[in-house]
Amino acid sequence: MQEKLFALSDAFWNAMKNRDGETMYAIADPACNFVHIGTNANLDKEVKYYTDGIFQPTDITVHNRELHAFGDTAIVLTDVDYGLMLDGSPTTHHFMVTEVYQKQSEDWKLIQFTFTALVH
Repeated sequence: MQEKLFALSDAFWNAMKNRDGETMYAIADPACNFVHIGTNANLDKEVKYYTDGIFQPTDITVHNRELHAFGDTAIVLTDVDYGLMLDGSPTTHHFMVTEVYQKQSEDWKLIQFTFTALVH
């Protein structure tokens, strides 16, 4: 299970970095919610942020991942430095991202993606 969920997580992060809306839609449940610093978004809005270039990732460095499984629900905690161009300015944030996946039939689907800023 861990390998499969970490691979899904990697695929979603790569889809964000490559602004690949099709893959984001394939991994996430249509009701998935995203929480950022200062905003939250449904899946359509989140995909649009990336495909329209509002969010332009420049560097995503994953430091660590943990998996916590609870029956048909799994939480992947991703410790990441996330660099992106935002309104033409480069930014980098250190986040712990909570990725919640739910087993639906035979597939795991992303149902919640929350960025929490970490302070050193």
